[in-house]
Amino acid sequence: MEPPAQPFAGVIRLQNGNHFPAQRTGGILPFKKRLMKNWMKIRPPFLIARGLAWIVLAWIALLAGAPLAGAQTPSRFVGTITALGGNTLTVKTDQGQAYPVEVPTTASLKRIAPGQRDLSAAQTIQFSDLAVGDRALVRLDPGAPAGAAQALQIVIVKQEDVALKEQKEREDWQRHGVGGLVKSVDAASGAIVLTSGAGAAAKTITVHTSSATMLKRYAPASVRFDAALPAPIEAIHVGDQLRARGAKNADGTEIAAEEVVSGSFRNISGTIASLDASASTLLVKDLATKKPVTVHISTEAQMRRLPDRAAQILAARLKETSGGGQTGRLSGQGAGDPQQMITRAPAIQFADLKKGEAVILVATEGTTEVTAITLLAGVEPLLESSAASQDLLSNWSMNTGAGAAEAAQ
Repeated sequence: MEPPAQPFAGVIRLQNGNHFPAQRTGGILPFKKRLMKNWMKIRPPFLIARGLAWIVLAWIALLAGAPLAGAQTPSRFVGTITALGGNTLTVKTDQGQAYPVEVPTTASLKRIAPGQRDLSAAQTIQFSDLAVGDRALVRLDPGAPAGAAQALQIVIVKQEDVALKEQKEREDWQRHGVGGLVKSVDAASGAIVLTSGAGAAAKTITVHTSSATMLKRYAPASVRFDAALPAPIEAIHVGDQLRARGAKNADGTEIAAEEVVSGSFRNISGTIASLDASASTLLVKDLATKKPVTVHISTEAQMRRLPDRAAQILAARLKETSGGGQTGRLSGQGAGDPQQMITRAPAIQFADLKKGEAVILVATEGTTEVTAITLLAGVEPLLESSAASQDLLSNWSMNTGAGAAEAAQ
């Protein structure tokens, strides 16, 4: 998965959603404390019972009111504009909350480039310049009337600016990136060895890191680069998927990494038992565990289907390699390797998947539920040999585009 842009990096540090710290209660004076203690010793039981009942009722009222406080609109939030009308807009955060906001003429509206850190260079815009799909950082006016969510400041990153930056980053990762499975990690020297490719195109890549290298780790159940968190080299483990970007040597077997992102993912091969279009999920019977797994298909998932002939050639090529034979130039496919064949396969949508067909996929970790990163259909010939299927899965890059670039070297 190509790392997307982080539009508001460095502009503001977001709060954790709890903008209402608990109030601090004052201490009880020693004299009053002793007086209360003595009164508790001598007060009749029915008075104690009444006191306890009052305390219980007070706590019930407090707890009943807690959700109301938690449901209040936060003082600032980041999300995507989903609706515009009149002088209001609705912003949906990445966590799924939607907040309607009134935008008075006194509100400050600014436009910045993705990743821009200095608001002093931001461009002043009008409400009419906003569009659905734009990313927005909204800061509410604390002086607005009670119950009214009015914007004090809105900082915008235009959707087309994000798309352009992502495209440039995607191209840069394809030109200067490598990827594969972690074979070994030497934290002392900063060297990470990867295995990449499959069949005759399999190779070993050494990733050299330094104190200047940006090391990140994907968040659980996520392949979003903007959700990845800084992590030390010790967090990288054998078997992880890893991508690195930097200066490569001539044959692409070594790279001085400027940026590294890694994560633990699950490889699954099996047949589709059922599909739920409304939830964008499918149930796959894992051939390795013999158990069903619910696979969530997000809009970011990369899905392709191998043509019948390509699947047969690929299966034969992997079987020859795993069997110790020499991988020759099979008819009609003299050039290219398995990674190239996958990259050239037609892209598909959820509606193109069918019950009973075989798929292989790389997904987030999970026992019964996972989220697909890449999925390949039309792989029945590959599943005839578990070894061939596993060879392909274990070397399937998180970024098929970059895989094509690596294979082209």
